[in-house]
Amino acid sequence: MKFGKRLKQQMQGTLPGWRDKFLSYKHLKKIVKLIASAAPMLLNGSLEYGKAEAEFVYLLNNEIDKFNAFFVEQEEDFIIRNKELQQRIQKVIDRWGSNGSQPSKAIYEEEVGKVRKDIVDFHGEMVLLVNYSNINYTGRLAKILKKYDKRTGALLRLPFIQKILEQPFFTTDNISKLVKECENTIDAVFPVEEEEERKREVKEAITVAGEGIFRNTVAALLTMQEIRRGSSTYSQYSLPPLNLPADNDLIQLFQLSPPIPIV
Repeated sequence: MKFGKRLKQQMQGTLPGWRDKFLSYKHLKKIVKLIASAAPMLLNGSLEYGKAEAEFVYLLNNEIDKFNAFFVEQEEDFIIRNKELQQRIQKVIDRWGSNGSQPSKAIYEEEVGKVRKDIVDFHGEMVLLVNYSNINYTGRLAKILKKYDKRTGALLRLPFIQKILEQPFFTTDNISKLVKECENTIDAVFPVEEEEERKREVKEAITVAGEGIFRNTVAALLTMQEIRRGSSTYSQYSLPPLNLPADNDLIQLFQLSPPIPIV
């Protein structure tokens, strides 16, 4: 499958409220085509050419503002949800755990199952947000800037990318920390001792979490791995490689399956 097609599937398969938050690539591509077709009549450096480029940059800045507003809103929501999940886990342990105020193995396991579902969903959404950042930067912004420079002979890409690297939507450190914290919570609260039991838990999680988010989370990981893969055009502005373990159960289960649109 071509990389561009995979990106398109990723955007179509993401959460419904996110689909209009990606870069308006088609519209910007049309603008680039119009400027490029008029380039012979618009001398580089002329007033008319400057106006055309300024319009293109204005549209790009509007897209970046859109990314930042959405990303920051999601990030703040995830911080709150993470705290709420931690409180729920502690409440279940304190009340129905073996040393709780009302110990009950049956109720404890039932409540733990509910929390597990929400944690898996939460983890998946955070991975999708990191993927959202990766797609908009590498798969969309860098691509349209490269196309603009190639078609017009301008040198807009480098200074604009330097600006992008300072934007909130590009800085995923906080979300990455939350993802790791979520994974540590799963390991600590829901330990799996045996390998076969671990594999069974992975398969059960598909049903618990809902196939849509679960499959798209795995598809997002694969997309991020491809986006971050080194190439002949690798530079200081490329994203660092993402290496997924080859024996990862999630990858083995779903790497051949396309993401499922969540409606």
